[in-house]
Amino acid sequence: MATSDQKPDTDELERAAEQLEAPLASLVGDYEESQADNPAQAKGIFLLPNLFTSGALFCGFYSIIAGMQGDFYAGAVAILVAMVFDGLDGRVARLTGTNSAFGAQYDSLSDLVSFGLAPALLTFNWALQDLGKVGWVAAFIYTACAALRLARFNAHRENDDTTHFTGLASPPAAATAACLVWMGPTHGWTGPALDWVHALLLTALGFLMISRFSYASFKSINFDRRVPFVRMLSVVTILGLIALDPPLAIWCMAVVYALSGPAQYLRQADKPSQEGTLQHEKTDLH
Repeated sequence: MATSDQKPDTDELERAAEQLEAPLASLVGDYEESQADNPAQAKGIFLLPNLFTSGALFCGFYSIIAGMQGDFYAGAVAILVAMVFDGLDGRVARLTGTNSAFGAQYDSLSDLVSFGLAPALLTFNWALQDLGKVGWVAAFIYTACAALRLARFNAHRENDDTTHFTGLASPPAAATAACLVWMGPTHGWTGPALDWVHALLLTALGFLMISRFSYASFKSINFDRRVPFVRMLSVVTILGLIALDPPLAIWCMAVVYALSGPAQYLRQADKPSQEGTLQHEKTDLH
């Protein structure tokens, strides 16, 4: 009986919401998207994944405002929270079957703000203002490279390998820059020398984002299957290290991930030379 009563109540709430939204909808219109399995146009957008995307966008915007007001701790943490929302929106969309072209484009625009503009401006307000033109050029290079990386990702979305990224993804790049800013006020890492470190780091992260280095995407991880006990123990250990010193631990993990792409490239480039040396030695023996 409760179920039958609940449905009419839901319908009444839906009708009331439509009446309240009608004046605004007449001004902004509606979004229509063609579906691959259905040629008919589907109206509206999916609410749940786009809520997480909006949360990530809000965190990125808040980080910019916090940096302008000198609250660098809050600005850095906001970027990390945006990473959580950004990771949830895609996974929720895949689990609920609510993937859409609108959601993909909205997610990219949110990433540009949260992981492109926000870390660049946060770093500029913290350490790059005293460097003059060098400071804002470094911040611009990072932002432009983030935009180029996202544009390339969207252009090759259907052809890219789901297990690896081409170029450093913008969220870990933003985490590397944001955690270094976080360690400034908490660890007393200040001074003219560190200002140059921030500028060089932003520039290097920008070029890593548009590079051809291959990075693991971790999208193939399944959380609903059994894993060895040792793996769970390693996760607990990582959480303990993060609890001891959050900015330093997260920054170290982000740096290791950022360097994994060049390291893997050098390892693969070294294999043909080793194989050629072995083949040459075999030829000499014969």
